[in-house]
Amino acid sequence: MGHTAAVTDVRRPLAARTLVVVAIVALAFNLRPAAVSIGPVLEDLRADLGLSGAEAGLLTTLPVLAFAVFGALAPRLARALGPHRLTFVALLCVVAGLAGRSRVEHESTFLLLSLLALAGMATGNVVLPSLVKLHFPDRIGLLTSVYTTSLAVGLTCALTLTVPAGEATGGGWRDGLLLWALVAAVAAVPWIGLLRRDRRDPDAVATRAIGVVEVGRTSLGRRMALFFGLQSLQAYAVYGWFGVVYRDAGFSATTAGLLLGVIGGLSIPLSLVIPRLAARTDDQRPLMWGLMVCYPLGYLGLAIAPVAGAWLWAVLVGTGLCVFPLILTLIGLRARTPDGTAALSGFTQAVGYLLAAVGPFGMGVLHDATGGWTVPLLVLLALAVPQLLVGLSVAKPEHVEDQLQREPEAARR
Repeated sequence: MGHTAAVTDVRRPLAARTLVVVAIVALAFNLRPAAVSIGPVLEDLRADLGLSGAEAGLLTTLPVLAFAVFGALAPRLARALGPHRLTFVALLCVVAGLAGRSRVEHESTFLLLSLLALAGMATGNVVLPSLVKLHFPDRIGLLTSVYTTSLAVGLTCALTLTVPAGEATGGGWRDGLLLWALVAAVAAVPWIGLLRRDRRDPDAVATRAIGVVEVGRTSLGRRMALFFGLQSLQAYAVYGWFGVVYRDAGFSATTAGLLLGVIGGLSIPLSLVIPRLAARTDDQRPLMWGLMVCYPLGYLGLAIAPVAGAWLWAVLVGTGLCVFPLILTLIGLRARTPDGTAALSGFTQAVGYLLAAVGPFGMGVLHDATGGWTVPLLVLLALAVPQLLVGLSVAKPEHVEDQLQREPEAARR
């Protein structure tokens, strides 16, 4: 970042590089539990705290709002504090928010502490690609594959272990949520050793940092945000409603959960592969094609034969959703500097997650209006077309800094 000396870890001792990798993996693991650990215990939580339907709806919407608001602020905060200090503070917010909300008795306090934890999560989510760019500019694919896999594992663990953890201690949902505060506290430890790396870079003082607003004035920034939003819309719709789709098709709750597990579980192995494939070439359009064609096939199959081919359709939809690690890789590849990466990440995710909020809401409205799932599935299929077109446009080699230099009047006024 402009605030931090852009010294890569290529020339650092092995121990120093290992510390950075451990810190990045630990951070990534903790970027989803604050959001997804609520789902498995929501009914018990509502009964205990007396959450109304509106308050429960607000609670499930907070992650999207946090990603949008705090994601946009993260690049500026990183320049002011330094990326390592900001990440450490973000993890402390996650710890405080998660620990605090597991012990409160009032719904308003629970919501505020949830927002604190989600703010830390959203900040770390935006800063992470720029940290990879800062420390490992020649290993973006490898490190992105590592941290996206850790992110997927953290998400899966939060979904599957929250309830058993509470049952094991006898503390119910409170101890189940407290578990993730303890995990985040452990994740903050390696970042203590990285705080000293946030030092003023004399060469960077004279360099004007790239801001989120400037990125939004570039064609690349807008296209990246649109693609991120469309893929997130698909993901939120799938994870939010496909359990109900499967139940309405006649599957048991257990089988519906297993089918959703297939969709989500594919992200773990594919996150190891996709970023590395993307980083090995300047043109990621063939990879984009390969992933994106899976969406229409999966949705169409589910609409026509939801029972007969359910497992195949789940594999196809899950593969299509793995454009997520691809877009995270592209955030690192479409900027030349850590500052540019942070700004591109902030704009892409802030705007993208706002668009994503339409997904589950719209799918529910369409289901209520039509009385079935065929029309909602066909709408998701239709949205895959502009997503593919925008995806192909960002999958060809270009950099946000180059657009800012070519279009100074449009991008910097």
